Amino acid sequence: MAQTSYLFRAAVILPLIVGALISSVAAAKSDIITGKPRVIDGDTIEVSGQKVRLHGVDAPESRQTCQKGGVEWLCGREASKAMRIIVGRSEVACEAIDTDRYGRIVGRCVTGGNDIGEALVSQGLALAYRRYSKDYVDAESGAKASQLGMWSGQFIPPWDWRRGKRLATAPINDNEVCAIKGNISRSGERIYHVPNGYYYAKTKISPDKGERYFCSEDEAAAAGWRKSKK
Repeated sequence: MAQTSYLFRAAVILPLIVGALISSVAAAKSDIITGKPRVIDGDTIEVSGQKVRLHGVDAPESRQTCQKGGVEWLCGREASKAMRIIVGRSEVACEAIDTDRYGRIVGRCVTGGNDIGEALVSQGLALAYRRYSKDYVDAESGAKASQLGMWSGQFIPPWDWRRGKRLATAPINDNEVCAIKGNISRSGERIYHVPNGYYYAKTKISPDKGERYFCSEDEAAAAGWRKSKK
C-alpha cells in the first residue's frame, strides 16, 4: 500500500515538475530576440517588430553634431551609418536585459559573433554608458587613445545633448555675406533662415546654445540645418 501511494504521488508530482522546467526554459528562450534588424538610430534597432535599445552604450542623437578642427560634422548620422554597416543584411540576436521608460527592450545584441555595442564604441561612434554598465569602458578607452570618431575632436555626451547642452560655436559676423541665421528650435531641430524670410527678423542667434550664422545655404545644409519653410 505504501509503495502504491508513493507511485501515485510521483505520477502526480513529476509532470508538474517537468511542466515547470519546460516553462522555465521557454521563458529563458523568450529573452532572446532574433531576426533581421531595421536600424532606427545609432543605438536602437527594431528586431521582429520590437524596438531594442543597446545595453551599456549611448550613441549621438540623429540630429547631433560634433566638431573637428572647428568644423562641424554629423556624428549622429555617422553613428546610424556605422550601425547599418555593422549589422549589414545579417540576422542579429539580442538578449533582453531590461525595459526602459519608453517601453523599449534594453539588450545586448550580437551579429556574426560580434557585439554590436562594443563595435560602435570601439569606432568612437558611441560612448560607454557608465550609468548603467561598465562593459564597454575598455573599448571606449581604446577609441579615445586612437582619437577615433567623436574622440577626434569636441563633442557633447549624448546624455547631456538630450538635456539641451550644445557646443559653443562662435557666430560669423552678421554682414551681407554671412547673414543666414542658424537657429535651434525648442525641440532641438536645426533650422536656418535667409534674409527676407518670414521669421528672419524675429530670429535671434545665441552662440551658447550652438546657434550660428552661415555664409551660404550650402554651408548651412552641410552642417545639418534645414531651410525654414517660410
